Amino acid sequence: MNHIQYNLKFEKLVTELELGELISTPKAISGGLLHRMYAIETTHAKYAVKALNPQIMGRPTAMQNYIQSEKIANLAANSIHAQPAKVINGSSIQILENQCYLIFDWIDGKSLEPHEVTETHCEHMGMILADIHKTDFSELHIPNLHLDHSKETNWKYYLTKGQRANSDWTVLLGNTIQKLYEWSAQAKKSSVMLGSNTVISHRDLEPKNVMWHQNKPIIIDWESAGYINPMHDLVETAMYWSVDHIGNVDKGRFMTFINGYRSRVGNVNANWRMVLENGFAGKLDWLEYSLKRSLWIECTDDKEQQMGTSQVTWTIEALKQYEDMIPDVENWLCS
Repeated sequence: MNHIQYNLKFEKLVTELELGELISTPKAISGGLLHRMYAIETTHAKYAVKALNPQIMGRPTAMQNYIQSEKIANLAANSIHAQPAKVINGSSIQILENQCYLIFDWIDGKSLEPHEVTETHCEHMGMILADIHKTDFSELHIPNLHLDHSKETNWKYYLTKGQRANSDWTVLLGNTIQKLYEWSAQAKKSSVMLGSNTVISHRDLEPKNVMWHQNKPIIIDWESAGYINPMHDLVETAMYWSVDHIGNVDKGRFMTFINGYRSRVGNVNANWRMVLENGFAGKLDWLEYSLKRSLWIECTDDKEQQMGTSQVTWTIEALKQYEDMIPDVENWLCS
């Protein structure tokens, strides 16, 4: 899309939604790995606009998932600092020319890089996660659809397609393929065991999804919100906040996060090995999605395809690193 088309699209969007008139050129900003984000300034205010990935929105359950996640964000905002999308004409999701958008008021804040996260941040976020878990979302009547654990990912299928396409990651995938089947089996077994105990949560409470304004955290990007096992959510989120730039988990930050959570809910106990093995599931799902992008199975343009390719390599390395850290993290949690 050239600059003129790009500007016209946003002019049309702000006019239709009565958000004022554009006073500067919309700017692309980094917006995660799935969707495109833009900063726009109008005569009324400054907004962040998320253009939702058409491939994702084409999935049969996508629209309903987005509607539900925004309801969760709106209710959570009663008890924590959360930022839902703006509700305009009765809807959180805006559709213009077959493209779906979420519109947010601009936050003057920043998300933290791994090296900027302190134990104080971790304790604070542990408390916030506990507050989300304690929130009563029952009035939303969101169905708790038990995941279908029968689906087996055919990793060999992607390897064969990658070899035919001469993809960069084929050797790495080939060398790891046996492990992928082992990790998939562990994740499947643990998710069946943990699936009976769930709460509604954000489910992606990484540092990138928290904007800090005057040392106060505002939780953004609620699109993954839904049911999750609370101990799985706790351990995974504690890892997000205690990992360094090369993927090692800092024990001090990790345990401070756990203790922040405990300070709100009391002591927590679980079969920690099973909880940790469940952590393979999200990474394996992301690997499969990245393979589909890289191989043009679910992909809209070259930029997305390149992102898929780089994420395949990154995710395989992250899975190996995760397996290596499980015994240490289990010991911390049991001590």
